[in-house]
Amino acid sequence: MSDVKKVVLAYSGGLDTSVIVKWLQEEYNCEVVTFTADLGQGEEVEPARAKAQALGIKEIYIEDLREEFVRDFVFPMFRANTIYEGEYLLGTSIARPLIAKRLIEIANETGADAISHGATGKGNDQVRFELGAYALKPGVKVIAPWREWDLTSRETLMAYCEEHKIPVDFSTKKKKSPYSMDANLLHISYEGDQLEDPWTEAEADMWRWSVSPEDAPNEATYIEIGYEKGDPVSLNGEALSPATMLETLNKIGGENGIGRVDIVENRFVGMKARGCYETPGGTIMMKGHRAIESITLDREAAHLKDEMMPRYAKIIYNGFWWSEERRMMQALIDASQEHVTGTVRLKLYKGNVSVVGRQSPNSLFDSSIATFEDDAGAYDQKDAAGFIKLNALRMRIAAQKGRGFLDKK
Repeated sequence: MSDVKKVVLAYSGGLDTSVIVKWLQEEYNCEVVTFTADLGQGEEVEPARAKAQALGIKEIYIEDLREEFVRDFVFPMFRANTIYEGEYLLGTSIARPLIAKRLIEIANETGADAISHGATGKGNDQVRFELGAYALKPGVKVIAPWREWDLTSRETLMAYCEEHKIPVDFSTKKKKSPYSMDANLLHISYEGDQLEDPWTEAEADMWRWSVSPEDAPNEATYIEIGYEKGDPVSLNGEALSPATMLETLNKIGGENGIGRVDIVENRFVGMKARGCYETPGGTIMMKGHRAIESITLDREAAHLKDEMMPRYAKIIYNGFWWSEERRMMQALIDASQEHVTGTVRLKLYKGNVSVVGRQSPNSLFDSSIATFEDDAGAYDQKDAAGFIKLNALRMRIAAQKGRGFLDKK
């Protein structure tokens, strides 16, 4: 007899999680609460309610979390200019801590003693969901069906549906993409099928959010993004909420063929995996943020952030958003953004984002010092001689002691 009386399931309404509902009811003989999050995935989430009701679910949570997602998760991450392994803007990774948080909050609200998710035993998401859950509720039980059941393919899932009379009209009447996809306001990802061969080019019709750079307009698009303390707050002079900002930049970026990447990444569980990602708005935001930082951040502060960023990116990718180290790093990152306010002008053209202007009331750029013209004594070039000699001192001493590079044969 299972000791689980009630479980909160992260529920999409798709084939996998519909099977999980019935499987939990049968295998654990427990009550199931479903939670469906609208993170801007571009599909209606309300139909999940009817599907859950058809499966006998009485407590159904469907929530619009778009503003919270961008404000409290995407923006803090982008303040660090976060990129994993040089290319991945962490679109899936950053959504998981919010889902884990709501799963635990709903478990507390409903008196559930377990949570469940549809992540497989091969991926990163199982780690991200569960690390978050344990950090927020140490004693919670986590049920991961893909690590327990013997349903190993779409065919076996469909057979289970037929046997248990689970309504799956959505799987038969609609053409299903051959790819495993995940979407939210920050990105859409594609994995599986022919992408499992890293030599094979992705099909042109796979991409959903962006035109190919070759088909993008022949005229450049210019935009201006206003930043306050590191976060984008206005577009072309119009104040926008966090979610609206990202949604609008996605549209503009997608129309200009911006934000596509095709990478092989190192998963936390140990394997390499190929993924294709579309992150048009995030790509634009990243370029703009670095531009406004370039004139407002002190050199060593900027370099310290750049040194920290790979560690911070790995923390998020591996699922440690709710860790002490992430919170400590976030405090430093947020402190660095105190003066990162101003406007960036960007040029979008056939897949490229170019910075063509930046200005800030907090700018550290001083044209009277940096000029190649007469600086009226603002900078004494003779000072550079002593600066160079002092920095060369240790190398001069080493060379004098026979440790010079030309002394070695």
